[in-house]
Parts: sequence; structure tokens; C-alpha cells
Amino acid sequence: MILAYKIKHNMDFTVELNKARQVADFALANPGYNFSSTHVKHFGLKSVISNQILRKYGRDKKIKKISNVNLIVPGQGIKVNIKDRTLYIQCLKLTLTYHFTEFVKVNQIELDNKYAYVSVTVPEKPPMQPEAWLGVDLNTTGHCAVVANPTTGKVLKLGKEAYHIHKKYKSQRKKLQKKGKKKLVKKIGSRESRKVKNLNHQISRKIVDYALENNTGIVLEDLTGIRKRKTNKEFKGLLNSWSFFQLSQFIEYKAKLLGVPVVKIDPAYTSQQCSRCGLLGTRKGKKFKCTHCGHVENADVNAAFVIALRHQGILQLPVDRGAGKGSTDTPKEATA
Repeated sequence: MILAYKIKHNMDFTVELNKARQVADFALANPGYNFSSTHVKHFGLKSVISNQILRKYGRDKKIKKISNVNLIVPGQGIKVNIKDRTLYIQCLKLTLTYHFTEFVKVNQIELDNKYAYVSVTVPEKPPMQPEAWLGVDLNTTGHCAVVANPTTGKVLKLGKEAYHIHKKYKSQRKKLQKKGKKKLVKKIGSRESRKVKNLNHQISRKIVDYALENNTGIVLEDLTGIRKRKTNKEFKGLLNSWSFFQLSQFIEYKAKLLGVPVVKIDPAYTSQQCSRCGLLGTRKGKKFKCTHCGHVENADVNAAFVIALRHQGILQLPVDRGAGKGSTDTPKEATA
């Protein structure tokens, strides 16, 4: 698996970045040509970096416009000292200290004027054979992740502060936008993203660690295309600020590193299906009630159990249950 890490380098590469931009412009102006560093040596950029920029911007015909150009150093231009945990880029006379996990090799490093983005190949553990499955329900309000283990009945509720973080910074941005302070709006947005990203790392780590400790796999909803669905304005705003894709990705890559299997299921009716009898109930806010068997539960907890039980084949989609009885009707009260 390839992962990227960000390290602050505390160097001023303004001159080198300007030269890199000139090389990139040259490559873009001459598409399709097999240039080498000798063709751009008059710009004064180190050949090991020039070659990488020429390859990136000269070979990709889809690139029509250049915004920012980073310095690109290939793996062969980087010396790794495992004992001191340092990476030395000879052509830039730069030493970076790293603190990330074990890796097989360094693929490349890209640098802007503030950070070095280190791409490394890390080893993966072989997938384990899970004894059970965890259902994970991701939400826009309340706890952003609710985890249910049908085997033990245990429930984990994680990330309640995410909703409050989004609400707080949304209010701040709105006030600043009215005053026309665009730079502060951008700054507030970056701060919010950092806080949520850090929270998502913590949540995903807890979920994967719990799965590993209990020898369980992880079941997620396949939320592809959820932003395109027709919803009210307030809910659409929450979806646009909610980083559920990021949290889902964090869970997936952390699980893959540790050999924990992750699967995805169809999300249809998970918020309305009863985890006890499998029929459709009613959901109001965070309360779920089954009108068939009388089961009452927190709606997110119920959904998490449904997600896990669906994958295990214990529950079926309500439509499938009806089809098995010869019915062709889709439950009218249900929405995806």
C-alpha cells in the first residue's frame, strides 16, 4: 500500500519553485516531446528534479493549465537512515526527520515552500478470517460513527463533537462573510478541516483497533452518490460539510494495514428497517420504533445492527423479503 505523509521542512525554496514552474511551463508548451533535463538546464534546476517535472507535465495531455508546481524528488535521490529516522535529499541539501510507521521504500518526495509530502510503500498484513462482523453507521448529526457488534451486543458511539465543530465554524464563517473578510473565512475553513481530520483519524483508529481486538470484520454502507440525492437545504448543507468519505477512507486504509477485512453494503432502508424482525418501522429524529414487533431503539444504533446483520445474511433488504413471498410492491413508507 502507498501512503503519503506531510513533514514541515522549515526551508525557503522560493527560487527553486520558480525554476520548477519554468520547467513545467516549458513541458506544457511542448506536449508529446520526450525531453530530458539537458533541454531545460538553462533554467538552473537540478536535473533529478527537472526530469520528474518534465515527465509529469509533458506526458499528461489532460493538463491544460498549471496552478502550483512542486519540487519532485524520486526515490533514488533520497537517502534513508533508519537508525536516525531521517531522509536526506542530496540535491536540495535537506534532511527530514520522520516519525511515521515502518515502510518498504520511499517512492518520491514532493516539496512546496512549507511542507514535504513523502510517498512511501508500507507492508500490509494478510487478511484475517473474522469470527464476526461490526456494523458501522455514519451520521451527519449526533455521533458521527455508531458501531454495533451483534455477537456481543456491544455498541460504540464515537465523534459526537464533530457536529458541534461544524456548527461552530459555520456560524463564524457566516459572520465573517457578512463583513467581507475573505481571508479569515478561508483561515477558519482550514482550521475546521484540520480539527475534523484529526477527529476522523482518532475515530477510525478506535474502530479498527476494536475490530482487531475482537477478531471481527467491518461493514460500512456504500454511500457513493449520496450528495446527489434530493434532500432539504439544511440536510444538504450538513452533507457538504460532513467528511464521511474521509472517515470511511481512514477506516479502510487503517484496516487494510492490519489485515482487518472491510465490506460495503447497499444503504437502502438501513435507517428504517428493524434490527429485530427485519420489517420496516418508523424513525423520528434519533428514535426508531418498529410497529410490527414493538422494538424501540436509538435510530443510529438500530441502523448499525442492521448493517452488520445484512452482511451476515441474517437480515435482507425489505424489498427482497417481499420478493421472497411473491410480492412485487416496494414499501411505500421507505426512503433510501
